[in-house]
Amino acid sequence: MMTEDVSKREQAKAERRRRIVRAARDLIRETGDTDLSMRTLAQRAEVSLSTPYNLFGSKRAVVLAVLEDERDFAKRFRKLNAGNSIDRIFGAHELAFGYYTSDPDFYRTLWRALLSTSGHDDTGLATPERLAQTRAIWLGLLGNAARDGFLSKDVPIELIVQAMAQISGGALLSWVVGSLSTSALTPTVGIGYALCLNGASNPSGKNLLQSRMSVYQSELSTVGSGAAEYSPETM
Repeated sequence: MMTEDVSKREQAKAERRRRIVRAARDLIRETGDTDLSMRTLAQRAEVSLSTPYNLFGSKRAVVLAVLEDERDFAKRFRKLNAGNSIDRIFGAHELAFGYYTSDPDFYRTLWRALLSTSGHDDTGLATPERLAQTRAIWLGLLGNAARDGFLSKDVPIELIVQAMAQISGGALLSWVVGSLSTSALTPTVGIGYALCLNGASNPSGKNLLQSRMSVYQSELSTVGSGAAEYSPETM
């Protein structure tokens, strides 16, 4: 009986959390503002005023939860159908960045809030669970490429994943502040990934990576140099 009661309490807690995240997402989309009124958020989610604080601790943690709730990456990644293990790396990249390019205004709003220097708490830019999940996915992708003979086993995969994370982080920051356009975001990061992987690749891998770079270079030549879509001064 006690176990059943605990289970019901956890289910009720999870449901309140889902309602708060859903309400926050709707409010951000409606207003374009992440500086949420916790009172309005609680009313929209039909919970008590203290519940968002009890479950999340801060507005910033709520925004982070919205970002992670929007990105069902792991589920969609499992359905990803790509050819070889190099293609699968870039398929995952395009899947991940497709979230941002399909709804740029919404995701820029979220990232601006998370990158803001004001009101920082200890939530970081992702939860430990999401970081671990993402890291495991990319380690698996690169591990498969090494086992298939496309990447050299002499270069630690962990270092490559770390370098790729720096590439994507830098590009996202440029995109958020307006110095990189949405149309240039995916190919810019794709070229960065290809160049990074090229340094650790075997001849067969280099051929595949060169093909990838050519595709992304062609995309960039079509969209231009990645000029800002708006002036940072208007942010």
